[in-house]
Amino acid sequence: MRVRRATVDDAEAIERIRVRGWKTAYRHVFPRAELDAMQVDAARITSELERPRQGYACFVAEDEGRVLGWAVVGPDGSGRRGELHGLYVDPDSWSRGAGRALIRRAEEELAVTWAEAVLWTLEDNPRTRRFYELAGWTVDGTRGSFPRFGVDVPVVRYGKRLRRTRSRS
Repeated sequence: MRVRRATVDDAEAIERIRVRGWKTAYRHVFPRAELDAMQVDAARITSELERPRQGYACFVAEDEGRVLGWAVVGPDGSGRRGELHGLYVDPDSWSRGAGRALIRRAEEELAVTWAEAVLWTLEDNPRTRRFYELAGWTVDGTRGSFPRFGVDVPVVRYGKRLRRTRSRS
């Protein structure tokens, strides 16, 4: 398995993994009818990969040419910290190392610019929360909500001190 920067050619796989992840992981949180109606639409991802926002990077984990998962990092809303904006692994590849490889690469990228990073996840997301905690992320006490599909879902923020590896020139 290798982790590399995502390209426009990865857009459909990235979006497919996002949709499959939502349909699998969030069935207990969001209305099933809404999840079942989700469609793969790679246009948004294609646009973001063609013209990435400054400071953002997207990575994919692949094995034998098949994209298994992806992660996006960039600044948080304040610009003072980095943020892991998303990390998804195809449900068929859960617990096989793709998530661990992606979070390591995401943290390396974040550490180029920031000494600490945050991420947000659904409060009622035990599998994902356990994954982040095993990777050394800790709940920092900040809570919020994520409105989607007519439901206002509680979210929690995690933080992590990063080991700065190098500076950007």
